[in-house]
Order: sequence, then structure tokens, then C-alpha cells
Amino acid sequence: MKYAINGLGIPEAHGPYSQGTTAGRLVFASGQIAYDPNDSTRLVVGDAAVQAERIIDIIELILGEVNCTLADVAQTTLYLADIDDLDKVNEVYSRRFILPAPARAVVAVSALPMGALVEMDCVACR
Repeated sequence: MKYAINGLGIPEAHGPYSQGTTAGRLVFASGQIAYDPNDSTRLVVGDAAVQAERIIDIIELILGEVNCTLADVAQTTLYLADIDDLDKVNEVYSRRFILPAPARAVVAVSALPMGALVEMDCVACR
């Protein structure tokens, strides 16, 4: 069975999807963008590094609802509106995810919701 993950501080889904779900031992965090923690109709102000930091904060909240941490993340996908932002995002990513780092894909996209610079989803195992 699968279950939706909801919790305090997790921005509400802006569409017909769950912010996270579980299926057995797997935990799936939907693609997250850097919603402002005080106003989920806006993004945080800042560059791709600032947005990546906020996204990882949101993913931590989702994982925390099922007693997981970033150390439990097995795979991530990064979506970048500008591939030239990869170095900035990598700096944040390398600080936040411990070794062994999750498997990862990076995809350059033409646009992201609300003009975001970065989006990330992940799969964790508990």
C-alpha cells in the first residue's frame, strides 16, 4: 500500500499530487521547488544555491515525517533551468548529502514552475 506524506512546514501541493508518498520501505518526495516558507505563492529570493538549500530543507521535512533523513536518500533528480548553475547547486548538494552520496541524474529544462531555477525529487529507503 502507499500512503501520502503530509506535515507541518511542508508546502501544500500546487496540483493533483502528493508532496511525498511511501510504498513499502521506499519513500518518494515529489519534485520540489523553493517555496518561501512564509508564503507558498512565492519562491525564496536568491540564486540557484539559495533555492537548492530551501528545496533540501523541504525534502528533509518530508523525510522526517516518516523518520528518515537525507542519509536515507538513495536517488535524486535535479532539474535546472540553466545548466550553468550546476556548480552552485553542487556546492550545496555536497554539503547536505553525506557519503556515500545518492545516485543522481541532472536534467537541463527549458522552464520550471513559477520561474524556479531548480527542482529536485528523490527516493529514500527506510
